[in-house]
Amino acid sequence: MAAPSVFLLAVSGEIESGEFPGFDDLYCKFSFVYGQDWVPTAGLEEGISQITSKSSVSPTTLVWNFPIDITFKSTNPFGWPQIVLSVYGPDFFGHDVVRGYGAVHVPFVPGRHKRTIAMFVPESTSRLQQLTSWFTGRRPEFTDPRVVARGEGREVTRVRSQGFVTVTFNVMTKDLHKLGYDVGQGPQGLHQA
Repeated sequence: MAAPSVFLLAVSGEIESGEFPGFDDLYCKFSFVYGQDWVPTAGLEEGISQITSKSSVSPTTLVWNFPIDITFKSTNPFGWPQIVLSVYGPDFFGHDVVRGYGAVHVPFVPGRHKRTIAMFVPESTSRLQQLTSWFTGRRPEFTDPRVVARGEGREVTRVRSQGFVTVTFNVMTKDLHKLGYDVGQGPQGLHQA
């Protein structure tokens, strides 16, 4: 039997919920960002959730329970996939504006994982820009949210923290170990093949 030339990474789970004090009626967009050696073979690379509102049962939490499901193949772990989240909702004038950006790597170890992602929003760099954006309803936002997962240009962006999103990942890998990559112990202490 020939040795495998690629390994597989299967990711399922959900964008569970968010906490954005002072905001309601929010929806979430997601996209996966990955290196050039990675190829999606099944599932969705990007998507958009429904709009959700806070409830009397959960007055501080916005529940999406929005499913994610994608499978990648690769020859190289460099560029391991990240999920980029963008949360939007209405402002005072009813315009959809960004309420938070965030990103996290898909966990390396097979099993079930829960991640809470700190979200942030870009800020205007001057008082004049802040005033102009308030009057026009156009707040600073990234033209391509995937910049959140990359390092280039981020060091000159002024941001402020705003909210959290919780994501659950179910991670499965195939042939990583056969290609010589050791991702450590699984959740039950079993070595993953």
